[in-house]
Amino acid sequence: MGSSAFCHRGISPRAPSRRANATLTACPTGNHLWFIGGEFFSEDGKAYFYNDVFRYSPEKDEWRKFVSPTCPGPRSAHAVATTAAGGGKLFLFGGEFSSQNQTTFYHYRDFWCFDIATHSWDRIDIRVRPTARSGHRMAVWKHYIVLFGGFHDPGITTRYLNDLWLFDTQEYKWHLVDFRPNQSRPCPRSGFSFLSTSEGVILHGGYCKEYVKGKRPIGIMLEDTWLLQLSLPDASSSASNSAEPSSSKKKLDLVIKWERRKRPSTAYIPALRSGCTMTAWQVKEMGVMFGGVTDEDTNEETLESLFWNDLNAYQWSGKGRWVSLTLRKPKRKPGKQKTPAMIQHGNESDDELEDLKTPIKATPRAPSTVTTKRLIGGNVDPDDPMLTTPLPRYNAMLAVLKNSLYIYGGIFERGSREYTLDDFYTIQLDKMDRFVCLKESGVIIEEGDDESDDEETENGDEDDEDEDEDEGEDEDDYSDDEGTVVGSVATKDELDEFLFKPVLGDDLESATVIEEIESEDESNTTITMASTEKVVDLRSQATTFMGVLKDTSRSSEDMLSTPLPGETLAMFYSRSRDYWSQKALLSIGSGLSDVRGKQLRTVGFNLAEERYQEYKPILNEVERMLAEAGLDDEEIRRSAVGGGVDKGKNRNRR
Repeated sequence: MGSSAFCHRGISPRAPSRRANATLTACPTGNHLWFIGGEFFSEDGKAYFYNDVFRYSPEKDEWRKFVSPTCPGPRSAHAVATTAAGGGKLFLFGGEFSSQNQTTFYHYRDFWCFDIATHSWDRIDIRVRPTARSGHRMAVWKHYIVLFGGFHDPGITTRYLNDLWLFDTQEYKWHLVDFRPNQSRPCPRSGFSFLSTSEGVILHGGYCKEYVKGKRPIGIMLEDTWLLQLSLPDASSSASNSAEPSSSKKKLDLVIKWERRKRPSTAYIPALRSGCTMTAWQVKEMGVMFGGVTDEDTNEETLESLFWNDLNAYQWSGKGRWVSLTLRKPKRKPGKQKTPAMIQHGNESDDELEDLKTPIKATPRAPSTVTTKRLIGGNVDPDDPMLTTPLPRYNAMLAVLKNSLYIYGGIFERGSREYTLDDFYTIQLDKMDRFVCLKESGVIIEEGDDESDDEETENGDEDDEDEDEDEGEDEDDYSDDEGTVVGSVATKDELDEFLFKPVLGDDLESATVIEEIESEDESNTTITMASTEKVVDLRSQATTFMGVLKDTSRSSEDMLSTPLPGETLAMFYSRSRDYWSQKALLSIGSGLSDVRGKQLRTVGFNLAEERYQEYKPILNEVERMLAEAGLDDEEIRRSAVGGGVDKGKNRNRR
């Protein structure tokens, strides 16, 4: 992926594992990066979601991990915003989760605050709040957290959002901003860039799907740029303030207006893409963007994809403009010092742009037209800084500290194969001389065309290698102090056995112990939580049970005899009364065949109550899991009987 001469190997072993759609955030009170959550989809189709919290210290090249007894559930595609008030806070909202086999899927709508000084989480329970979603973005302007967009997928269609919410960190209240029908504002979208400026918040790009009746959905990559103007009103603006949007519950003491930024037709702009967002380089008043993917959805069976590893920046001051950040090759004349690279303003030569923008084009079910050999092969200068450029990817995590950009993980594709990465890079934006690899990826991406890749998959060679790697991670890094990994869903042969299997009782008291463990070299500290096996087993059974409920091949008898999350005993019996009456006749026996009416109903009700009580601990745990996602009682009942989400649906291009 880069020249080993530029690879720094001193990184601590507690770095995050392979993942995408996590958040990497610059600390508002110190020289640290905060890394939260994320997802990993293995090559055998299994999904892993995490809720771990890491802190990276560049000065020590050290990762530390923090786990607390109260924390958000495993998730990805959530949003995080930071404030320096009160010693520093990280605010987290929403995200998504699925079971390992992706039969259970839901969006979160919970709101959390991480105290940087105490390394502890607090859940902020507010009745009025944004709806469940993922792929949204948050930014901070003064003492307000601004939230926009995202998407919600109930399992039938994906609904993209363009609502705007403001959270007052002083009053601890959410405000939904209402706009008049004729007011201009961005269309619904997810996966966009959202950057805080002195004038308000810059929004750029994103992704959505277009649904036309009778036609298949079409993915749309967006490239428009907007400024959300935010200002405090004064006496002279009172007349115009009435025309500004206001909160639906309580009028905000703000002037809020969307303004679309126009761009000259001759101005430079990066290629249209999705799967990337910008991170703020506040020193230069720029948003920096790396990578992404350009999809050409030609028909139902062909998706042409172009993957990027270029750096671009958006200068938000004035009217705003795009610039291309390129690595400058060192001069070869002897006796002359290398000149630091400058920021290029879209007027580079074709050769310079071609050097950095080295996409890998892949067509599913067909060989790749361009491979990574272009990055590392051929007759090239081994000291060429272009060789340090990371692999093309999308959904990577980006953050800027001072003048240094950090890039972690993301997703790389070759043909029909998808690789989730765990490499870690940095580059000094004020020099632009080279990328430095802080951590090489353990993922092995074979050279060659897609046909050979497919053969390797069939023969199991590469899969076995990945499985060995994952098993090693499980043993070394995924112990009790690692990110939460959901349990697998039962197979079809196990359904009947599971549905009638006795479950744990209600006496599930657990003592939680927090301990701090110092490593031998004292380079990283891990805070871990020890829980009882019963609680862990119950959560695993609850996750499995949610997957079983989504299985449409189950018999009607199984469906009637199984209580649902959110159902009371009365609701359960009312739904399955006829089934339990038949069970009562069989249980009474031929000797009591004259029992009818009330006695028969009593026996049937008792059987239903017995089954309900057997499942009660698991039902409680399922309801607890869904409540943690911010669902109310009605949403919990709908979630229990709703359809599962298609594997991979809207996962990557969000």
